[in-house]
Amino acid sequence: MKKFGLTLLTAFVGGAMALGAYKVIENKYASNMSFEDKQKVYYATSNHLTPSTSATNLSSAGQVDFTEAAAAVTPAVVYIRTTYASQSDQQESQMQKMFGEMFGQRVRPSGPQMASGSGVIISPDGYIVTNNHVVDKAEKIDIVTNDHQTYQAKIIGTDPNTDLALIKIDAHNMPIVKLGNSDNVKVGEWVLAVGNPFKLTSTVTAGIVSAKGRGLNLIGNEDEQENPFGRTQYQSRQPRTNKAIESFIQTDAAINPGNSGGALVNTNGELIGINSAIASHTGSYEGYGFAIPINLAKKVLDDIQKFGTVKRGYLGLTFAELNQDNAKDYNVSRNFGLYVKDVMPASGAEAAGVKGGDIITKIEGNTIYESSDLQERVGRLAPGDKVHITVLRDGAEKNLAVTLKADAGTPKMAASKSGEELFNKIGASFTPLNAAQKAKFHVSNGVLVTQVREGGLFDNTEIPEGSVITQINRQPIATVDDLDRALTNPRNGILVISGLSPDGTKLRVALQVE
Repeated sequence: MKKFGLTLLTAFVGGAMALGAYKVIENKYASNMSFEDKQKVYYATSNHLTPSTSATNLSSAGQVDFTEAAAAVTPAVVYIRTTYASQSDQQESQMQKMFGEMFGQRVRPSGPQMASGSGVIISPDGYIVTNNHVVDKAEKIDIVTNDHQTYQAKIIGTDPNTDLALIKIDAHNMPIVKLGNSDNVKVGEWVLAVGNPFKLTSTVTAGIVSAKGRGLNLIGNEDEQENPFGRTQYQSRQPRTNKAIESFIQTDAAINPGNSGGALVNTNGELIGINSAIASHTGSYEGYGFAIPINLAKKVLDDIQKFGTVKRGYLGLTFAELNQDNAKDYNVSRNFGLYVKDVMPASGAEAAGVKGGDIITKIEGNTIYESSDLQERVGRLAPGDKVHITVLRDGAEKNLAVTLKADAGTPKMAASKSGEELFNKIGASFTPLNAAQKAKFHVSNGVLVTQVREGGLFDNTEIPEGSVITQINRQPIATVDDLDRALTNPRNGILVISGLSPDGTKLRVALQVE
C-alpha cells in the first residue's frame, strides 16, 4: 500500500512539475515562438492525444484505419458563423451575394446577413486558422467548438494573397491539430477532410491526394468565364491581385460548402492543408477539392501573429509560364519553366544577375513546371532570405543565389516605344502583338497587356494581364505609340477601352482618368 501511495505521489508531483514548466515556458516565450514551436511544447508537456504513427496508418493501400486520426483532429476543428451588416438590394456586396449562394442560404434584402465555414485550432491559447474569405468584412464572428462551447472571435490578421486568416478566441488549454509537413505529401496518399459542410458539424470524409502544386487563378479571380473548372465555390470576390500565391493540394475527399477553412490531414492526424476551394458546375462536390499547403500557411500565420501582417520577400521579376502554345512566341524550344520577361531595377533578381530572356528551370534544385512551383517556395520566405534558382541562358544552365527584398524593385519607366511602361498613367505595361498573337485572337491590330500593377486603373477595373487592346475611344490601336497618344487625349476625362480578354471574349471598359 505504501508503495502504491509513493507511486501515486510521484506521478502527481511529476505531472504538476510538467504543467508548471509548460506554464512558465508559455508565459515567458510564447510571444516569440512560432505556432510549430508552441505545439512541440504542448505535446512534450501534456498527456493530450497525439496523432498515431502506427504502420497501419502510414500505409497508402490496403486496410487503412482512419479512426485515430479522426479522433485526434475532430475536437480541434470549429464551426465558424459570421454576421454582416444589413444592406439593401442595391447596396449588397458581391461577397455577401456569393456567400448566400455558397452556403445554400437565401439572401434577403434587409436584416443581418449570415454565413458559415470552418476553422482549425493550432494553439492551446485559442488561435484559429481559417480562410480569409470566410471572415472577410464580418462584423461578428462566432465560434462553436466540437463540444458545443461558444466563443466570440477577433481577427488578428488576414492575407488575401493566400486566402488565409488568423483569428483568436479568449480560451486556454484548447485541443489542437498537429502541424504536419506538406512537402512530404505524396500523390495517391490517403487524406481526411474535416469540417462543417452544409452546417453538418464535425464531418470527416476520406480520399487521396490527386495532385500537388495546382495554380488555378482562383484567388482574386472574379470572372467565372476565365475559370476552366466551371463555377468555383468557397472563393470570395476578393480584389484581384498580382501577388496571389497558389500551389494547392488537390484531393478527391468530399469537400462541400462549409468545409472552407477546415482541415486536410494525413492518416497520422497531421495538418497538411487548409481546405479552400472546390471546382464545380453545380456548387457542390464533384471530385475536385483544393487546400492551401500548411508549409506556406505556417509562415503566413507566424508573421500575422508577430507583426499583424505578412513580411513577404520578392524576387523582383515578371515571367510567363512556358507551354506548347506560347513557347514559339518567345522563340524558345522549351515548353516548361518560366520565361523571364522583365527584371526590376534595384531588385534581388537584378543583383543576382537574372536577365530578361532567361528561363527559370529550378528552385532549390527542384524542377519548375508551373508558376506555382516558384511562387509557393518563395511565398514561405521573408525579406533577407536567400533562394537558389537555376536559369537557362544561351543553351547553358546557370545557378544563381537571389537575396529576397521587401519589395519587387522599381518598375521600369518608358525607355523606348517598343516596350512602354505606362505605370504612371494607368498601371500597366504593353507590347505590340506579333503575328502569332494576331492569328490567335483573330485581329489585325492591337497591343498585348503584359503586366498589371496592383492598385492601378487596369487592376481596379479588372482588365487582366494577357488582354488585347484594339481600340481606345474608337481609335484603332496598332502600336504602343497609338496607345500613348490615346491615353493622353481622353474624351471628357473618359477612356473607353475595347478589345479581347485572355480567353478571347469581348472586352469593353470605361475608365475615368481625370
